[in-house]
Amino acid sequence: MPERSYHVPQGGLPPQTQILTDRAMFTTAYAVIPKGTFTDIVASLLPFWQGARFWVIARPMSGFAETFSQYIAEVAPGGGSDRPETDPAAEAALFVVGGRVTLTLGGATHEMAAGGYAYIPAGAEWTLHNRGDGPAQFHWIRKAYEKLPGLDAPEPFVTNENDIAPTPMPDTEGKWVTTRFVDPADLRHDMHVTIVTFQPGGVIPFAETHVMEHGLYVLEGKGVYRLNQDWVEVEAGDFMWLRAFCPQACYSGGPGPFRYLLYKDVNRHMKLHPPGR
Repeated sequence: MPERSYHVPQGGLPPQTQILTDRAMFTTAYAVIPKGTFTDIVASLLPFWQGARFWVIARPMSGFAETFSQYIAEVAPGGGSDRPETDPAAEAALFVVGGRVTLTLGGATHEMAAGGYAYIPAGAEWTLHNRGDGPAQFHWIRKAYEKLPGLDAPEPFVTNENDIAPTPMPDTEGKWVTTRFVDPADLRHDMHVTIVTFQPGGVIPFAETHVMEHGLYVLEGKGVYRLNQDWVEVEAGDFMWLRAFCPQACYSGGPGPFRYLLYKDVNRHMKLHPPGR
C-alpha cells in the first residue's frame, strides 16, 4: 500500500509584506478557496464544542450549491464534544487528515487516525474527542438526509481508506482510480464521499457536465482543473466548490499522485416546486 499524504491547514496569518494577488475566486458556476485563505481570522466556533475551531468551506446557498456543508475541524488536545450535531436531520461523513480522534458511534468506540472515515446517519448519537498530545484535524461533511418510504436508512460505519482497494476507472490503465466508502448501488445513501486519485499525467478526458454538486478538497499533489470555461491550477490544501452542471475536467501535474476528497449528491429525484414558486 503506498504511503498516503494528507494536507492539514496551518492557520496563522500571513505577514503584512505579502501581496494580495491570490488564486481565490467565486463565480456563478464554481468557487476556488486556496489553502492560503485558511487563516485564524476566518475560523468559526460552534456550540457545544470545546478546544475546537472550524473552517467552513461550503454551505447551502440559494442559486449556487444547495445540498451540503463542509468544514475542516481542528481539535486541540483535550478538546471535543459530547453534542457535536444540533440538527437531527443531518447525516455526516468524517474524514481524518491529521492527528487522532476518539469517536463514539452506535455504542462503540473507535480510534481514528489519518485516513479514517466514518458515516453517521441522521439522528445518530455520537461524540468526538481528541485524547492525544497534539492537534487533530478532520473534514466534516453534513447533508440533510432525504428519507424515502420503503427504503431503510443506512447504518453507521467506520473504516480507513487504507483498508479499501481503489476501483480503477475503465480504460485508464490505473491512472485514474476511486476509493469508494459505500457501494454505488446502495440506494439508501443519498450522498457519496470518495477519494479520487490520478497518477502523474492522468486526466479526466472530457468535460463532465452533470446534475451532481461537488466539493473537492485536494489532499495531495497538484493539478490543473477545468472549471466551466477556465483552467485553474490547484494544489494540496485547495478546495473547489461546484454547482450542478458546471463543466469539469483535469490533468494531474505530478511529480506524485494528485488526490482529492470528493462530495456529490446522488440517488434521489430532483426536487420539484409548484408553478410560480
